[in-house]
Amino acid sequence: MQYRLPLLVAVLALAVQPTLAQHFSLSRLFYPNVTLKAEYAVPSPMGNSQEYGLSKAGFLGIIPLQSEVQLGFSLKKKLDLRAVHTVMLAQYNQLQPTIGGIDNPENGYKTLSLGVLRMQASIKDKLWVYGGGLGITETNETLFTPQPFIWGGGARMHILGLKTQILYGSILAYNQKIKFVPVFGINKGIGKQWRISALLPFMVNANYKATKWFNMDMFAGLNGYSGGFQVQTPEEKLLRRENYRQIKLGLSGNVHVFSVLNVSVEAGLSTFRQVRTFNSARENLTSYTPQATPYIGASVRYITHRSKFSSKFIRKMGIGQTGINW
Repeated sequence: MQYRLPLLVAVLALAVQPTLAQHFSLSRLFYPNVTLKAEYAVPSPMGNSQEYGLSKAGFLGIIPLQSEVQLGFSLKKKLDLRAVHTVMLAQYNQLQPTIGGIDNPENGYKTLSLGVLRMQASIKDKLWVYGGGLGITETNETLFTPQPFIWGGGARMHILGLKTQILYGSILAYNQKIKFVPVFGINKGIGKQWRISALLPFMVNANYKATKWFNMDMFAGLNGYSGGFQVQTPEEKLLRRENYRQIKLGLSGNVHVFSVLNVSVEAGLSTFRQVRTFNSARENLTSYTPQATPYIGASVRYITHRSKFSSKFIRKMGIGQTGINW
């Protein structure tokens, strides 16, 4: 399914961590790989005679934990055949906001997160994707007093023919407060070259497969981060929280190089931006709306291993395509 973010992580990432800038599809989650990525947004006026800028860099590692077919019996003594595939998601990101050309916070934010995602298909329960995880987004000064984010959820998927799938589910997340997020998704192949995907209300993506080695994405998506930082005064050190959100409109080109590398280059517009800071009592201290600005991003994904089980599992459900794993 050509989602630009991991299916469940995508929604939660809007509130609690930086999201992947580059093209990301659900089928990628079931191939062990390491992705290196970077993104830069041009500083733009933020409404206080200064400019706000943001750069990101990081990696995502996908580690297989389980891939097997299980045979069992239900409570009603009915035969049930189940295929499961479980992976661990390990992510690190370095974010550097700037205000007036000065790094703020000085050493930026660091995001560390671990999650587990599981896809399960069975005769009895049909097809589900579910998972959970936790992490932190902090500066160097607040790493020892972190405010963790925690998430967990599940989604039911229906296969409507070889080219169409729909999905619905929910996520329960904690990041300063508890949030319940319902989700609905659709993935539709149009002809041999086009695929339209959406995870509402957060993202829409149109993928065009130009050749076996090259495809393009046109997309719109909501993302951001929530990070803790520290303010030093003559009397004490004060803990603060900064929330940032944006809507990105962009275009990416994705090239397969050799047999194990995917290279992606992305450019577009970051708009509907908002930067807010809070104190420890969650009282709003400042709120700014930086103007829309262009951004660029790039990623390199190294596929460490091609799993025959993963490949067959994804293709049988119509989620992935034959040949190269995009």
